[in-house]
Amino acid sequence: MSDHLPPPPPPATDLWDSIDDLCGWLDANRPVDGREGLLLRIIKLSEEVGEVAEAVIGATGQNPRKGTTHTWDDVRSELCDVAVTALIALRTLTPDAREVFTDHLARVTHRSLGD
Repeated sequence: MSDHLPPPPPPATDLWDSIDDLCGWLDANRPVDGREGLLLRIIKLSEEVGEVAEAVIGATGQNPRKGTTHTWDDVRSELCDVAVTALIALRTLTPDAREVFTDHLARVTHRSLGD
């Protein structure tokens, strides 16, 4: 008998398949259910946005007491965390997250760029 864990399954290659997988994993492991759990998942966005701000401050050395504590790679990573967290929150609100997001992006694109 081996003490080694089996390798994790390969990640989904489609963005929305990955979001579905992550949402399912979070649903199976959440300590709070119901409306409160839903609200906490949405509030998680504020935490992630705060981490972006912290990384920008750290990358620019704007805190003279701490100096430069982050890199622009850290900022990019935190921005990705915000995007993933937002998509998971959207998926938590609706099983049709892919369509909701696609339709919304089309409206924003049309409003901004026109035909």
